[in-house]
Amino acid sequence: MYNHQLDTFILVAELGSFSKAASALYVSPAAVIKQMNLLESNLGVELFIRSHQGLTLTPAGKALLVDARHIIEVCNTAAANVRMANDTKRNVIRIGASPMTPSGFLSHMWPKISRALPDLTLKLVVFENKAENARRILANLGEDIDIVAGVFDEGFVASRRCAALELSKEPLRIMLSSTHALAAKPILKMEDLAGQKVLVNQRGWNFIIDAVADDMRAGEIPVDVEEYEFINVDIFNRCEEEGSLLVAIDPWRDVHPLLACKAVEWDYQVPFGILHSRKPSPKVRALLDVMSRLTSADD
Repeated sequence: MYNHQLDTFILVAELGSFSKAASALYVSPAAVIKQMNLLESNLGVELFIRSHQGLTLTPAGKALLVDARHIIEVCNTAAANVRMANDTKRNVIRIGASPMTPSGFLSHMWPKISRALPDLTLKLVVFENKAENARRILANLGEDIDIVAGVFDEGFVASRRCAALELSKEPLRIMLSSTHALAAKPILKMEDLAGQKVLVNQRGWNFIIDAVADDMRAGEIPVDVEEYEFINVDIFNRCEEEGSLLVAIDPWRDVHPLLACKAVEWDYQVPFGILHSRKPSPKVRALLDVMSRLTSADD
């Protein structure tokens, strides 16, 4: 409903740097500069004073910063109100989905959920799996999207300003090309990882993943551990194209058709479940209560 260059503009203005904004958005500084140049060109004004000391706002930039925040707030509120009015009438819960946040795990639970909540239905909302999208969605659950499935820990939900319902402990796996020499093995051992490049999410995303990376680096078996910034399809493509290995979970096994998902002789498990607003709506609360009871019964 508004030009999303305004989001980037606000971040650049607050951080006073193209490179810092690029790092926060997980994009290149050139991409941020291009957006700001286009915004200045479209408005016909200069928004930043560029110097070796950094960026400062021009008077026009200061005026836009105030208005941009207001525009975004109004547009987001309007969009949320429209969607909420429509979905409240139909008693719909919107579940966010991307290749890395699959919703298929709900299929085996749905018959029991449906019996408990017969008027409830789910609406799939597909989103582009980018770092800035993920952070925005998780911080605003309940607006455009009600729930998202995923891996989490306490630090993760705190930093994303959301809450979570744990449904399972997912064992960590290794994904690799189906043509990789190790793909023929039914279960991998730690010694199988010797000399291999193993991709893991960057430190701070999940403390169990951090522990895996630390143990591989400190172990007697030489493993080339490489951290990546954000899980997306490109990471899976790297596994196929480069022959790298990826620390993963079972719900990701269908992301790339040419990758195999292998069990490993280790005991690492990560919490997996439903991410939701810290103040869920009554219908979301009802769904979470039912899912919690079903999960407890399965235990």
